[in-house]
Amino acid sequence: MITSHSSHSAALVEALASESLPHLQGLGRRQRRAAETRLRLFRCALQLFAEHGFPNVTVEDITEAADVGKGTFFNYFESKDHVLGVMAEIQLGKVREALTLSESGKQTIYSVLHRLFLRVAEEPGRSPDLARALISSFLASEGVRCLIDRNMSEGRKMVAQIVAAGQTRGEIESHLRKEKVAIQLQQAFMGTLLLWSLQGRPALQTWIEESFQHFWRAIAVSS
Repeated sequence: MITSHSSHSAALVEALASESLPHLQGLGRRQRRAAETRLRLFRCALQLFAEHGFPNVTVEDITEAADVGKGTFFNYFESKDHVLGVMAEIQLGKVREALTLSESGKQTIYSVLHRLFLRVAEEPGRSPDLARALISSFLASEGVRCLIDRNMSEGRKMVAQIVAAGQTRGEIESHLRKEKVAIQLQQAFMGTLLLWSLQGRPALQTWIEESFQHFWRAIAVSS
């Protein structure tokens, strides 16, 4: 069983704590407490993944770090693989939030997508170490890959709806396939995160901003 925890990795995972995660909003007290327990298990698991690698971490390691029983773990997750579903929930919550903003008509689609691009970088972009841990964990097993693929597919469908709204409003070129644009947005984000995780500088926000502006120029209606 793994017993050592580096203060560096602990600090990285603690930085994941956010008071404005959309997927927790609107929950009752019991549901929120359960969601917070799942988040604690996720953060502890991510700490261990960052330190030791996904394949080398057991459920027992995670529950010991989170100070909960093994039975509690299985109340929330089918397996170690499914712990990473929490990240997908966080990210999908942000995409739903963007879709709601686009449907309200109160912001331009440029603003909605720009904000989304920045928001989805918040959790994995706390540090290069954390980003690398997530990326490697996502690729570590068939179960994880299938889980992430399903959630990214759901996210693409919502992004495609946002793109369609942009086409209706005359912000995005009408001849573009909305599904293709949604894929390109994911490609731009994931590629940016990967390259930044390898180099670590300049700041991720700089990388994200440059990537988004390039992406937007490729889809925006010419003025």
